[in-house]
Amino acid sequence: MLNTEVGALLAVIRRPADPNSHYLGSPEESQDNAILQSLKSLRALIFNPQQQWCTIDPSIYLSPFLEVIQSDDIPASATGVALSALLKILKLEFFNLKTPAAAEAIATIVTSITNCRLEKTDSISEDAVMMKILQVLSAIMNHSASALLTDQAVCVLVNTCFQVVQQSIGRGDLLQRSARYTMHELIQKIFSKLPEIETVTSIEGSRLGEEEEEGGEFEGESGYGIRCAVDVFHFLCSLLNVVELVENSGSEVGNNTSFCGDEDVQVFALVLINSAIELSGDGIGKHPKLLRMVQDDLFHHLIHYGTCSSPLVLSMICSTVLNTYHFLRRFLRLQIEAFFNFVLLRVPTTQGVSLQLQEVSLEGIINFCRQPTFIIEIYENYDCDPLCRNIFEDIGKLLCKHSFPVTSPLTSLKIQAFEVEISEFRPFWEDKPRNDSINWVDFLRFRKAQKRKLLVTSYHFNCDEKKGLEYLQLSKLSPDPHDPKALAFFFRYTPGLDKSMVGDYLGDPESFHLQVLKEFTETFEFSSMILDHALRTYLETFRLPGESQKITRILEAFSDRFYEQQTSDIFASKDAVFILCYSLIMLNTDQHNPQVKKKMTEEEFIRNNRAINGGKDLPKEYLSELFNSISNNAITIFGQSGQIVEMNPSRWIELINRSRIIQPYKLSNFDDDKRIGRDMFGSIAGPSVATLCAFFEHGDEEEILHECVEGLFSIARIAQYGLVETLDELLASFSKFTTLLNPYASAEETLFAFSHDLKPKIATLAVFTIANNFGNSIRGGWKNIVDCLLKLKRLKLLPQSVIEFDAANFGTTSSDSQATSEQGLSTPNDSKVVNVSRFSHFLSLESMEDSLSLGVSEFEQNLKIIKQCRIGNIFSKTSNLPEDALINLGRSLIFSAAGKGQKFSTPVDEEETVGFCWDLIIAITLANLHRFQTFWHAFNDHLLAVAQFPTFSPVPFAEKGIVGLFKVCLKLLGTYQQEKTPEEMIFKSINLMWKLEKEILDTCCEFITKSVNKILTEFPANLKTQLGWKSVLHLLSITGRQPETYDQAVETLIMLISDGTHISKMNYTYCIDSAFSFLALRNSPLEKNIMILDLLASTVTQLVQWYKTQCLELSNSNNFSATSNASNSSFEENLRAPSSLNFFMSLFIKLGEALRKTSLARREEIRNAAVMALQKSFMLAEELEFTPNNCINCFNLVIFAMVDDLHEKMFEYSRRENAERETRSMEGTLTIAMELLCEIFLKLMTQISNSPGFRTFWLGVLRRMDTYMKADLGEYGVSKLPGVVPDLLRKMITEMKENGILVQKEDDDLWEITYIQIQWIAPSIKDELFPEESI
Repeated sequence: MLNTEVGALLAVIRRPADPNSHYLGSPEESQDNAILQSLKSLRALIFNPQQQWCTIDPSIYLSPFLEVIQSDDIPASATGVALSALLKILKLEFFNLKTPAAAEAIATIVTSITNCRLEKTDSISEDAVMMKILQVLSAIMNHSASALLTDQAVCVLVNTCFQVVQQSIGRGDLLQRSARYTMHELIQKIFSKLPEIETVTSIEGSRLGEEEEEGGEFEGESGYGIRCAVDVFHFLCSLLNVVELVENSGSEVGNNTSFCGDEDVQVFALVLINSAIELSGDGIGKHPKLLRMVQDDLFHHLIHYGTCSSPLVLSMICSTVLNTYHFLRRFLRLQIEAFFNFVLLRVPTTQGVSLQLQEVSLEGIINFCRQPTFIIEIYENYDCDPLCRNIFEDIGKLLCKHSFPVTSPLTSLKIQAFEVEISEFRPFWEDKPRNDSINWVDFLRFRKAQKRKLLVTSYHFNCDEKKGLEYLQLSKLSPDPHDPKALAFFFRYTPGLDKSMVGDYLGDPESFHLQVLKEFTETFEFSSMILDHALRTYLETFRLPGESQKITRILEAFSDRFYEQQTSDIFASKDAVFILCYSLIMLNTDQHNPQVKKKMTEEEFIRNNRAINGGKDLPKEYLSELFNSISNNAITIFGQSGQIVEMNPSRWIELINRSRIIQPYKLSNFDDDKRIGRDMFGSIAGPSVATLCAFFEHGDEEEILHECVEGLFSIARIAQYGLVETLDELLASFSKFTTLLNPYASAEETLFAFSHDLKPKIATLAVFTIANNFGNSIRGGWKNIVDCLLKLKRLKLLPQSVIEFDAANFGTTSSDSQATSEQGLSTPNDSKVVNVSRFSHFLSLESMEDSLSLGVSEFEQNLKIIKQCRIGNIFSKTSNLPEDALINLGRSLIFSAAGKGQKFSTPVDEEETVGFCWDLIIAITLANLHRFQTFWHAFNDHLLAVAQFPTFSPVPFAEKGIVGLFKVCLKLLGTYQQEKTPEEMIFKSINLMWKLEKEILDTCCEFITKSVNKILTEFPANLKTQLGWKSVLHLLSITGRQPETYDQAVETLIMLISDGTHISKMNYTYCIDSAFSFLALRNSPLEKNIMILDLLASTVTQLVQWYKTQCLELSNSNNFSATSNASNSSFEENLRAPSSLNFFMSLFIKLGEALRKTSLARREEIRNAAVMALQKSFMLAEELEFTPNNCINCFNLVIFAMVDDLHEKMFEYSRRENAERETRSMEGTLTIAMELLCEIFLKLMTQISNSPGFRTFWLGVLRRMDTYMKADLGEYGVSKLPGVVPDLLRKMITEMKENGILVQKEDDDLWEITYIQIQWIAPSIKDELFPEESI
């Protein structure tokens, strides 16, 4: 091969010159004897090798070809042949890494290629030679001995290749493409080796801006390494900045090169940088200087040109940043924030930016969002950091604003709900590295809460400084008393603060304000900044006050900080910094105040600042640079609130300084961090819902509508973890698209719109699918669902199975409920999984024409769609709903039943709607009886609330309601309940219903009677509460008033009292009240009333038994202070005081009062039976505790009241015309009652006589006897009472005398009074009762 190449080269060299060539010369002049001689010598060596080729010094057979390449007199054709020979030698690897002098050989090749001369050539030949050079450059880097190249040699190679790239501009397209491809290949080769290069630990801790010593990181014994990578990368970065490339050519790469920067060069540079980063991977992070170059140079250029470049360049910039994010984000926390802040989030919102540029920036954001952990990481690193911008939230709002459906990566997270309260002070500016996952998530949520509180505090501060700082303490963002550092960080990093107020606060002379100023100034990092950049950065954060003393204090604090952090020895003291700062402020005013006519010159500025640096002058160049900077760009000393919109050099230096002290970018652990997904979506939920609804509203294509519904399902999946308001908002919006909620459309118009448009059908199916599968997450949205349901009912589009509920269906097991009925009333096993296949099938339903051709009517087609909604399933599966969702569903149904939000066309429509709502209410109640007491209290509150509605109509509402509530009541009492609360709750609601409209007791009397009868005959043992018994017996009494229900009601009462098993101390009084209501009815059967009276009297036996049991219990416990177990009612508690045994006497008196009232009935038989029942009661009550007070109470409340009422009634009848029979009848009853009085008195005489009030009691008896003796029946003749009274008095006085109660005593006038009263009442028996004695 070598012989062939030597021969070919000699032939080309000896070839005569082309007469048409512009270069002419003699053969002797054109041929170099030395070159020819070396080629001939090489040919001789070829056939007589002394050793193996791999061991021969490569320079022996390389030097002839290299001499040709470097020769000035060799034509281009010969140079091309020599390059071809060299290319073959490299590709066939005549020498390798182990060959002696291989390093020198490969270095010589590089030098020769670099020094290639093309003096005798034309453009075509030159292009061919440059193609060969590119091939050789590629072969050098791919050769095994390339590992022996030095860093400088590799840089020379890259520089040579780039020169070819430049020279190819304007030449053939093939050469340009080949040059760029070779350049790309060289970069790939260099940076693919980077991960294998060991990091030198001696410079691990070096900081940005520090120059490493020679050797250090760059020194190595194994060929090129990190140094060439750094130089090459710096060269690539410089290609992005044309001005920098022209003015600064210190790098070994790019010496003596200049070009006109254009988009093509920037794109080419970005492609190479991308390739370098992709191949290096995270290996860049192991090499500090290369990493710092990415952090500083690269990102500074990317951010600078990102906002002022073409769409193509911006697209490449986004790709570059995405690559750096993928590999190096741990080191680029602030840089990534700045890129989003100043580029990606700024370009789409800046006026005047082209649409193409906006699209590229949005595409860049979307590409970031597609990274698996990006959205979680930016939320953790920025949105949860009070010192950073809400990048995630701003991205979400921006994407929604531009109507890009890119929220799907955000809504696929499965997380848990949370609530954060700040309960203690923690420095909000202090971050911490990630460790424990559980504590980490709590820490993030705490930091996010602090950030929200800071924004609220800024609002209060702007309104009132004092209140704002008080709120800062109240929010636990500052301790009490205030911490200067907390206020300093609040002023420094809280966005939206009034900068004038901040400046005034910092300039205040109080000692605490001075401490805050010092801490505030220490938040700045001024290292590596020149003075004007530092001053600009400082004054951008607040508005410099106008008062000179405040300005002095602020500039003194700045000067101290700047002097501490200066990296040079320019300033001798902080006083020099202070003086120069004041001078710069004055210069800024002079140069940029339009009222100043004569501007200061540079010489004047320098002269004014002489000898300020410790008696010496500052460098003139330094002052000149400051003057030009201020003159060309004013310092903003009157800063405004708001977001910084552009990145200037001072801000960039500050960012780099902060990056050295801030916590690194925290990588995400998806399994742990997905728990904060709910927090994340909550911050963008509003814009997301608005965008989704806008898409659906304006979209016409089925695919777009389908995607919108899928978005609805995605939001529902997240909403089940706590974002219920979001789902409610979305349901409210989608319900409008169903056309079912248009209040101005008639039923015909609604049906037409629903039948002839695909969008309402999709929306309806979507809404009810959400209700079926995500009902757990719905709260207020149930109102919209119920409204849609009622409209469908009016349109007669509901399946019959939805309207007719069977309570038995709600007790089925889960396995039974999985069966699919014809109406489609079942749910999937996993209620959280949306049946998308069914929805997709709906989208592919037949067109209207196809349906008509198949004979399917419009109504049948609509009904088929509604059946797919599985509406019945919503209510049959309510047992799986959480309490909040169930209560909201019930509230919506109750309010709709009461007419809220409904518009009834006819009374029939109103009655049907109310009945349907109550059917649904009862259905969900029966399905949730196992947790009745957890939700019914809220239901009852809603029932109370509807009575306040302006348009409330109680007749259909209460009528349907009481029927349904009794169904629930029977279901509750049908099984034994440990708790009493459910029973009380349901009877409260039942009582509320009939109190809303008492007419329903008449219209629903038959149903109520049957229900009460069933309760008292089948479930009386399960009635445990006083309210339950009171309500049941009261309703029994009311229904007994109706002729058609009297018989069943009275038989129920007689059965209850006669059985006596279920009469207790708790319900005894209610039984008496109920019985009396039946006795008071007119024209009721006499035998029934007499039976009731007899049964009432017989109940005294139970009273006596209860009394004995209580006495036994008290005797066994010897504790008469123990309370009775009878009842919890206030009525009973009052009657039981002061002794628990008095309770039974109160019950007896209650019975006596009922019988007393009955004794006034119009019919004589009932009156007499009542008196006889009262007599029986007293006879059976002998064993009760008739204390003196109890006896007197019985007489006062029962017997005396009875005879008084009877006498009054008799007197009333005697004054009426044609009432003789009634008068005589009443007289007969009064006679019996007087006899009962005498009998009971004689029975209880001993106890009564022991009462302190016995004298008064006895005078009452005598007064009544006197009254009856004087009874006047008027025209109806003489009363029979005067004939009865003497006998009764004789009995009573005789017994009193015999028992020693009525005897003469010196200190007692009872005898005397009785004697005198008898003289007036019945003188005829005076002598019999009081024989002549000395009085």
